[in-house]
Amino acid sequence: MGRIVMRFTGVGGQGVLLAGEIFAAAKIKEGGHGVKTATFTSQVRGGPTVVDIQLDNKEIFYPYAIDGQIGFMLSVADKSYQLFKDGVAEGGTIVIEPNLVFPSDADRKKWNIVEIPIITIAKEEVGNVITQSVVALAIANTFADALDEKLLVDTMLSKVPAKVHEVNKIAYQLGKKYALEAMK
Repeated sequence: MGRIVMRFTGVGGQGVLLAGEIFAAAKIKEGGHGVKTATFTSQVRGGPTVVDIQLDNKEIFYPYAIDGQIGFMLSVADKSYQLFKDGVAEGGTIVIEPNLVFPSDADRKKWNIVEIPIITIAKEEVGNVITQSVVALAIANTFADALDEKLLVDTMLSKVPAKVHEVNKIAYQLGKKYALEAMK
C-alpha cells in the first residue's frame, strides 16, 4: 500500500477530529507510520477545523498534507468544507453530512461527493451523538481501505472509556454499513 492521505473537517468541538488520532495510532501499532496534523482557526469552539492524516509504510518527512494529494475527505460542517475542499485531488471522494454541508454543482462535477447523514446516524440509530467520530472513522476506513478493521476498532476502543465500548462498536458497524451502501 502506498501513502493514504485523508482529511476530516468540522467545527471546533465536533468529534470527527478524534478519528484522525485513531487512524494515526493504529497505523503506528501496525508497524507503519501515521501522522495527524490538526489546524484550528482562532475561533476555537465553533470555528472551522481540519485534521489531515497521512498513513504510509515508509517514513513521513512532512507532517502536513499537500493540497491536491488528498484522496478522501469527510466533512460535517459547511464552513470548513468550503475552506478546505480544494486540497482534495480531482476525482477524490468527499463524504458530507447532507444536512449541514452544501456542495455546489461544480463541486459535484470535480469530486465524488457522497452524502451520508453521519450526525443523524450517531444521534438516532446509535443513540449517542458523541459516537459520530466512530461513524466517521468507519466510513473513512471503508472508502479508503486504509487499515485492518480489527486493528482500527481495537485502537479506537483503547481511546474511549470501557462503559462506551458497546455503543462505539455499534457506531462502527453502522458507519461501515452506510459506506458500503453508498459505494454500490
